[in-house]
Amino acid sequence: MDPRNQTLATEFILLGFSKDVKTNLVLFVFFLFLYLVSIIGNGLIFCLILVNVNLHIPMYFFLCILSFMDLCVTSTILPRLLVDLVSGQRIISLVACTVQFYIVLIMGGTECLLLALMAYDRYVAICRPLHYPVVMRWNKCYQMTALVWILSFLVFVLPAFVNPVTLCYPNRINHFMFEVLAVLQLACGDIQNNLVSMLIICFIALFLPFLFILASYSLILSSVMKIRSAGRSKAFSTCSSHVLVVFFYFGTAVIMYFGPSSSYSTNNGKYFSLFSNVICPTFNPIIYCLNNSDVKEAQRKIFLK
Repeated sequence: MDPRNQTLATEFILLGFSKDVKTNLVLFVFFLFLYLVSIIGNGLIFCLILVNVNLHIPMYFFLCILSFMDLCVTSTILPRLLVDLVSGQRIISLVACTVQFYIVLIMGGTECLLLALMAYDRYVAICRPLHYPVVMRWNKCYQMTALVWILSFLVFVLPAFVNPVTLCYPNRINHFMFEVLAVLQLACGDIQNNLVSMLIICFIALFLPFLFILASYSLILSSVMKIRSAGRSKAFSTCSSHVLVVFFYFGTAVIMYFGPSSSYSTNNGKYFSLFSNVICPTFNPIIYCLNNSDVKEAQRKIFLK
């Protein structure tokens, strides 16, 4: 017998952080700072790529899309989190939960595929430079980007529509957002099909793109080692930022969804989710600004003007 109350929940209480007023004030300042960094950083990347003609190449077109998605994720999570930190109730409606859930889901899934597409772009640029203008011409870039969004919807969002989870009381979630692993703990009824579906989707979303990225960078590394030191440093400069973003994003996601079952306690899960959905999108533009010579040069020209 399922001891859970079978009454369907229409609103939820997020218990992600402490109820201590002083602690919440410190957290409010911290997350407000992160949100401002995210807006300024991703907005700066977006504007630099738009106004600088030298950055009008496929590599930075994909980076512009990445910044847009990171801004969408943080803007979906952090404003609500900031309100909860200063509010005593922390109640969120089912509609708001659903909107947040699907936005984070499609953005996260699209980011996995986009990172693989960015690795392919670097592979063609370094290993097949003579073919790059043909393989990565603009109409192809637009088509591949559209394909990434369509695949993300079909793989990540559509199964959630087809096989929804029924949520019942008690309606308390020990999390700061409507995250899939925490939400499944509120499910009433048989969720075996949902768990199997989630494992398949996570495999498609994480391991297949990650294996593709590893294969791409193995070929890139093999080609880079054959060129002169000057060209080698340029190649490493354009790839290092992407490698760091891939490492943090996929590393955290693998620990969350494929780590030992004991590793996803309610507390550990929300901290991994915090790093994946808030910290990584906030610091992605910082990584690109610090490691990428083209972006740093574009910044220098803008500031000099």
